[in-house]
Amino acid sequence: MFIWFYYLKHSHTLYSMKVLIINKDRLYRIIANIVICIVFVIVVGVAMLSPESIISSSTNNKAIYSGNQNKNNVSIMINVYWGDEFIEPILNCLKENDVRATFFVGGVWVSKNNELLKKIYNEGHEIGNHGYFHKDHTTLTDEKNREEIYQTHLLVKELIGIDMTLFAPPSGAYNNKTLEIANNLNYKTIMWSKDTIDWRDKDENLIYSRATSNAQNGDLILMHPTQETLSALPKIIEFYKNNNFNLTIVSNNINA
Repeated sequence: MFIWFYYLKHSHTLYSMKVLIINKDRLYRIIANIVICIVFVIVVGVAMLSPESIISSSTNNKAIYSGNQNKNNVSIMINVYWGDEFIEPILNCLKENDVRATFFVGGVWVSKNNELLKKIYNEGHEIGNHGYFHKDHTTLTDEKNREEIYQTHLLVKELIGIDMTLFAPPSGAYNNKTLEIANNLNYKTIMWSKDTIDWRDKDENLIYSRATSNAQNGDLILMHPTQETLSALPKIIEFYKNNNFNLTIVSNNINA
């Protein structure tokens, strides 16, 4: 009887202790599972990041689409890979209006127009890099990406003695690897906020409209040496001056 009474008296306590042990064990398993899930999510997330994304994030490389929007600067950018017949008239127009522009030159063009490059530079304009063979940089190997930029860099330095620091990717084509390689060569990658598309649409009025519509501080205005661009250029310059914008080179615009 005593044993039976003792069992009855303490069985509830024993049961409670057993339940407590079971609940603790279950809690530990739940916590362990949660931790495993968190670790799994982190591992998968990191694995899904491409090496290019990791590189880009770590170096904070970004293409530049406009200058300092707190300053009333705008920049005329002229990409030169083909043609020379309109370069000197464009230079004359810029000179007459006391405006400095940034010319992004391709290596092939430079190799055929040494003296014209020197004239552009000697008249106070900024020289930028536009690659050598006007390739789509998103399709190039790392080595070819570097070669396109660096060969042009060396050629320009040999001719006018400067180290260019601005790179305009041909056709605006770039990826994270292009940004990284350009950065390693001490270049900033420059895009645009206004594209006149003058190489395609040979329309003076359309070029003017695209260059001036919704003008904003820091605008980077992309052009090419075409007849229609030459015709529109004086009016574009007049528009910006009349609206109290300061026309300056890209370096001044992005670093203001």
